[in-house]
Amino acid sequence: MSPIDRIKSFSDDLVAIRRDFHAHPELGFEEVRTSGIVAEELARYGIAVHRGIGGTGVVGVLEGRTGSGRRIALRADMDALPIEEETNLPYRSTVPGKMHACGHDGHTTMLLGAARYLAETRDFDGTALFVFQPAEEGQGGARAMIADGLFEKFPCDEIYAIHNQPNGPHGKIKLKPGPAMAAADFFDIRITGRGAHAAQPQQGIDPIIVGSTLVQALQSIVSRNADPLKSAVLSITQFHAGAAYNVIPEGAHITGTVRTFDADLRTLVTTRIREIAKGIAAAYGATIDVDIRDVFSVLMNSPEHAAAAADIARELFGPEGVDDQSKPRMGSEDFADMVARVPGAYAWIGSTPGPGLHNASFDFDDSIIPLGSAFLARLVERRTAA
Repeated sequence: MSPIDRIKSFSDDLVAIRRDFHAHPELGFEEVRTSGIVAEELARYGIAVHRGIGGTGVVGVLEGRTGSGRRIALRADMDALPIEEETNLPYRSTVPGKMHACGHDGHTTMLLGAARYLAETRDFDGTALFVFQPAEEGQGGARAMIADGLFEKFPCDEIYAIHNQPNGPHGKIKLKPGPAMAAADFFDIRITGRGAHAAQPQQGIDPIIVGSTLVQALQSIVSRNADPLKSAVLSITQFHAGAAYNVIPEGAHITGTVRTFDADLRTLVTTRIREIAKGIAAAYGATIDVDIRDVFSVLMNSPEHAAAAADIARELFGPEGVDDQSKPRMGSEDFADMVARVPGAYAWIGSTPGPGLHNASFDFDDSIIPLGSAFLARLVERRTAA
């Protein structure tokens, strides 16, 4: 029996787990309930469980038939997003302002499915490591686990992860050797002006005018400073100022993100943000404080391991079910920090087309759970003997 068929035989159990996760979302480093269920399931499968790695992280360890061979790690993310769900699903979020809008409920479930299958079959040598990571959504969960000794406590030879892709094609595995996902910097810009009555603007320094000018000027970095043959994205995502119709506020707060693949370009963009802010502050007589944080590294898939993963995917899904030269993505993933320390690869699996990631109407496609689980499990079966 193929791993897909074997996992399909208990897929109803997996779907129930996934929908329970969906109904009870937890934000980064708050995944107490989620990690507890993960730990209970792993223990029920007969897998050794280690909790509290990097906060709420969980690691399961499963020895193969002989205990000798390579050590292969598989990683899934567990956290939800601060989004109010807008679906009418029977298992919709029960927590106001929080939802699984990126499919981490599904990723966690797929890894549980792979763990259950491998525990039942033990058709591999070496060791399988199941890494359930907290706080992927920009809070540094991977770095927290690494700082807590993840790879010292649980050494491994290779590491892999998978993410759903809601624009399809259904069941198709996509990989990109080399730079696969962009680095990301998050920034906070705080403008201090001088408050005044809205009828007497000459008595104030309007932070909304300052901020509006700044937002427009920052867009010139990509269009006029960056090499047009190199990719960069600068997005302003929040602008907060004022609380009354007739008051010019004292300050404003702007946030955003920068995405790049090139280290020099990354430095150029962040340097120009500071320079432009300084110039506009001087022009308007305001004070502008800029805080820029390195949140995600470039995700670099090892060409060797991406090719190996693609071959395993072709074994399961056929040649038409794999795209091993997928385009790089401007989105970011903190699995980048793990794969920078241990060689491996990050793949995407297409689902039935629907609302996109980080959308209030998003829901994970349960039909890809056995496919993703089988792919992860087969990676262990094949790569432990490599």
